[in-house]
Order: sequence, then structure tokens, then C-alpha cells
Amino acid sequence: MKRAGASLAAIAMAGAVSACATTGGETPRGASANGEVPYASTYRPYPGMPTALVGATVFDGAGGRIENGTVLFENGEIVGIGDAGLAVPAGYTRIDGTGKFVTPGIIDIHSHLGDYPSPSVDAHSDGNEATAPTTPNVWAEHSVWPQDPGFSRALANGGVTALQILPGSANLMGGRSVTLKNVPSRTVQGMKFPGAPYGLKMACGENPKRVYGSRGRIPSTRMGNFAVNRQTWIEAQEYAAGDRKDRDLGKETLAGVLDGDILIHNHCYRADEMALVMDMAKEFGYRVSAFHHAVESYKIGDLLRENDVCSAIWADWWGFKMEAYDGIPENAALLQNAGACVVIHSDDQNGIQRLNQEAAKAQADGRRMGIDISDAEVIRWLTLNPAKAMGIDAMTGSLESGKMADVVLWNGDPLSVYSRPEKVWIDGALMYDARDPARRPVSDFELGQPGEGDFK
Repeated sequence: MKRAGASLAAIAMAGAVSACATTGGETPRGASANGEVPYASTYRPYPGMPTALVGATVFDGAGGRIENGTVLFENGEIVGIGDAGLAVPAGYTRIDGTGKFVTPGIIDIHSHLGDYPSPSVDAHSDGNEATAPTTPNVWAEHSVWPQDPGFSRALANGGVTALQILPGSANLMGGRSVTLKNVPSRTVQGMKFPGAPYGLKMACGENPKRVYGSRGRIPSTRMGNFAVNRQTWIEAQEYAAGDRKDRDLGKETLAGVLDGDILIHNHCYRADEMALVMDMAKEFGYRVSAFHHAVESYKIGDLLRENDVCSAIWADWWGFKMEAYDGIPENAALLQNAGACVVIHSDDQNGIQRLNQEAAKAQADGRRMGIDISDAEVIRWLTLNPAKAMGIDAMTGSLESGKMADVVLWNGDPLSVYSRPEKVWIDGALMYDARDPARRPVSDFELGQPGEGDFK
């Protein structure tokens, strides 16, 4: 196992040395003095080979299901998807998927891996800059520890190929998020998803008022939360309307939101607060991409649908604080029934390893109340919907020609508690193979430790 871990680290080093920065198009506002994008992605896919998955049940991530299907990928992209009649070109490695299932890579929209890594000790607690009610100047990526063993566990146990790392929720504005490819790398830049927009993590409700109210300062109430937010947006509008020559890291992030370049990911539990936040977004000219945790979304499914806001939710977490008290396990099903966007998220280093099971629980809770949601649609909750809310759906989240070959081969129905990823590809590179110990990534931190590489 040490040899496997060292081998992957060496490959990551080689990839990082030869990588080139991804800037994509015109230089955005906030670039450094020489015009370069700061902390740009240096990600380059690991080497892959032309591959054909044949005979499996295929969920395409966009609500489609193909029995006895075929998925073809080459040069890091999906090049074909269809039934048994789809021809396999010469030179492709053919993998028999009979009795198995294929899905797009699982995407977690709400993770703190790397910022709150394992082992969970104070020295690793880098997710909350809880020193001021608004800290839009901080970037989650500057805390990410690439050696967090949670990344490999999410890959091997959960089939997670991409994930958004968010700051914590102590602050009204907690800072920028970063979207990562779930690959071994020496640096966070080597994991950064090329072309993915930044997000701004916001939070409403109990957390900010508890953290700062306990210090005898605003906000100590929900009205204080909104007052601080609104004043901050007023100042951001003034900055955005100016020449922006005097750099201010916090205002650069907020101006990016107002420009439509940075997406809002808002921690919010109660329906009444979500409705108010959407009104605040209209007041200042931005849009909320997703409410996270959102245990009361089911009460305002129509408003969320009309405002095109996703709900990133747990299957059944509830009651651990007052604003979570009215959470119900039918939340996802009721949202789906209302035509709103549903995303199942983790917010947890263990939950990220079984998002497929969480989605299955939410599906079953809906079925018990008479809302029958197809398996193919439920898979969308873990793939295309989070990709949409993260602004990467044109690149990944579904098995479509031209998209990234982020693919999972499951040894059984992915919505069964008995199923696990058998193989996981990221950009067409085989990153995990349950049957090949050399394809089980182990971080440098784990080498020589008890339980090294144990993915059970």
C-alpha cells in the first residue's frame, strides 16, 4: 500500500511540474499587476486510455436511463453514449458492465474537506475566519490541505469526482469557495477545477447572531444579520460602480457577485429567511445559486422554482438546533414535486462517502407519502443539479458527448446500501479500482499510519 501511495504522489508531482495555468478568456477584474489570474488552476488530467463500458445499466445524470448501455470516452471526454447498438471503436479498452451500473461522477456541493481535515484537531481547524461578521476577503482554497485522507475516502467509497469546499458558517459572509477535482496533488492549485466559477459563502440565522452576539456586538439578532448584510452590499455597490483601482479583497469578491461572476451559496434553514434573502438579492442585483441545508425549503418550493434557486439538503438531518426543528425527511420529494431544483449534499467527512445512500433515503421518504421519483431523476440530485448550482454543468454532471469523462462504475444499483464504486474515472483517467491495490490512492500523511488506505 505504501508503494501505491508513493506512486500516485510521484504521478501528481510530474503532472504539477508540466501543468499550465488555466485562465480562460479575458483577464477578469482583480487580476494581479502583471495581468495574471491569482492562484490559477494548474490542474491537468492524469493519463487515461480510450475506454468502453458495455452492458451496464446507465444513468446519464440528466434523468435518462439506458438498459444494456454503452459509454465511450477518450482523451478525457465522453465521446458516445447509447444502447448495445453503439459500436465500440477499435483500440478501446472494453469493460464488461453486465449486472452493474454507470453514473456520472458524484458531485458534492457542500464540503469542508481540506479546511476541516482528518484528523480533526485544532491545528487543522481552518474553515471559519470568525473574527468579523463579514469576511468576503478570505478564500477557502488558502486553507485546503491536499493530503486530507478524506479526499481519497470520498473517491473510493462515494464515487465523488468533484466537490466544492466552502468556508464555515460563523459569518454572514464567510469568503470564497473553491471547486476541486478529487485527484491527488501536491498543491490545491493542482486540484482546482478549470473554469469553475468562485462562490461566496453566506450564512443567515442562528450561527452569525450567536457567534457575534455572544461577543456583545452586532449582529445579535436576525434583524441585525440583515442590517449588516445590506450595509455591506451598499458599500460593495459603491466600490463596483467606481474604477476599482484601489484593491480591496473583500469588495473585489462582492463586486464579482454583482457582476454575475461569483455565485452565492447561502447557508439558510428557515423558509421565511430564505424568502427574505431572495428579496435582498433583488434589492442589490444579485442571485442566490443555492440555499444550503435548507431544511424548510419544502414550504416555499414554488418561490424557489420561480427564482431558479437550488436547495442543497440532507436526507433527514433535523432538530439539532431550533432552526432545524421543522425539518422533515420528505423535503427533497416535496421540492421535486414542486418543480424545484434538489441537491443532496454532505457537510460531513463521513456523509460525503455515501451521498448515494442519502439520496436513496430521500427517495424512499417521498415514496412513502405517495411521491414516486424515478431512480434516474434521483441520480440527477447528485450529479447534474449540483453541477448546475456550482456553474460547471456545461463541463460535467451528465454523460454527454463533449463533457468531461467523470464516470463511476458501480458494482450494483447505486441507490442500494449494498453497492459501492468499483471503478472511478476523472477526465477519463482511472483514479480508483477496487480490484487493483495500485489504484487506491493514499495520501502522504497516511503512509505508515494504522489503517493506511483502508476504504471500508
